[in-house]
Amino acid sequence: MLNRRQFLSFSAASSASLVLSACYKAPHQPVPASQNAQGHYIWQNWAGSEYAYPSKRVAPNTIDELKALLANSAAPIRCVGAGHSFNAQCATDGTLLALDSFSGLIGHDAVQHTATVKAGTRLQQLGQLLEQVGQDMVNIPDINKQTLAGAIATGTHGSGYALPALHGRVASFKLISAQGQELNCSPLENADIYHAALVGLGSFGVVTEYTLENWPLAYTERQVTMLPVEELFAEWTELYQKNRNAEFFYIPFTGLAMKVLHNQTDKPVTPRGEDKDMESLMDLKKLRDYVSWSPNLRRRIAQMVADNHGTEYAVDYGWKLLASERSVRFHEMEYHLPLEAQIPALKEVISLIEQQRSDVFFPIEARVIKGDERAWLSPFYQRDTGSIAVHAYYEDDYQFLYTLIEPVFKKYGGRPHWGKLHSLTDADFAKLYPQWSTVKAIRQQLDPQNKLVNNYTKKIWGIA
Repeated sequence: MLNRRQFLSFSAASSASLVLSACYKAPHQPVPASQNAQGHYIWQNWAGSEYAYPSKRVAPNTIDELKALLANSAAPIRCVGAGHSFNAQCATDGTLLALDSFSGLIGHDAVQHTATVKAGTRLQQLGQLLEQVGQDMVNIPDINKQTLAGAIATGTHGSGYALPALHGRVASFKLISAQGQELNCSPLENADIYHAALVGLGSFGVVTEYTLENWPLAYTERQVTMLPVEELFAEWTELYQKNRNAEFFYIPFTGLAMKVLHNQTDKPVTPRGEDKDMESLMDLKKLRDYVSWSPNLRRRIAQMVADNHGTEYAVDYGWKLLASERSVRFHEMEYHLPLEAQIPALKEVISLIEQQRSDVFFPIEARVIKGDERAWLSPFYQRDTGSIAVHAYYEDDYQFLYTLIEPVFKKYGGRPHWGKLHSLTDADFAKLYPQWSTVKAIRQQLDPQNKLVNNYTKKIWGIA
């Protein structure tokens, strides 16, 4: 996202506006009880938007323990990682299952640059483990707190015109079904299950390990530059075609975009330094709070500060640069559109927000992802994709994502990120995914009693 070194350090530029009374007041958000009437403690996702009171919380240590828990625990059984999904797919009043004990590197192949990793490994930890064996993942998401299983199961991605999402580098995985079957899944073994369950929302079973196809360890160069958004639009196609990882953030009500490029390099290490993105984000909130009454003043202040900043530069291993700290909570809707529709759709989104939602201050993120064939429920299945992610501060109203923004995404044939906010159901997905009926049939075979399906995923799978 934004970097304070690049953008807003308001001490001088906004001092005049700070003497004004804040014109924006956040809506009141009710706080759920820490326990329910049965004495069960609350579980909440990272954003705080979804919660439940699981009757049982389990963290098996072995495959045999996992099989016993799947056989005997109260449904719905939902597997939870870092809780970074913005929707309710992990919520359950039955059994909440964590894979914290399934973490670490199992083995690696130094010639093929593959590594077999336990499914509960956090992405940040994974970067460190792979570095130790001379490997790297060059296309990771911009948040690295998720578990590997949670990120893959929801189609989580980075950005790269020639690079698939995380699941596009999965050679095989091991799945324990709700019936206790232990299945090795790859394009050559249990192939239909591999294609159906690779991006599977935790609805086919519990994945315990993945074998990943990685890259030889090498340094990555990071460049972050601010420029007028119209200039960014004009050069976007060339940027994503010529750079290994290219993305940008549009800052609402400023006319400015942050261009973020990553490429392999032989240059010496130049550490990124302290990550102050979230401080910059809260400065954007100050700008919203105090001058949202005047879009022109809001824009002038932002541009005045931006004029004094140059390019952020760093060189290090990719896992240290591609992800950033995200300590400020938010709600997020991200859709994946045909690549040629990305910029037209984004222009509509910007126009709607700047005409109707002066409360929005979070940057809008745009990325490019290579199409893939491996996962039948990949949002990038059989098409190169341009993604657009719109955010709302966790204390702010975010219903506009559904009423104002989602219709634009749907008009352009977008597929929602499986771990983020959307309103689609079974009938919608049947139109978006060519293998939808086949995937549903395979899921039903693996979980005939629907033990792994909660109220949220029932709407996705069309279960009454």
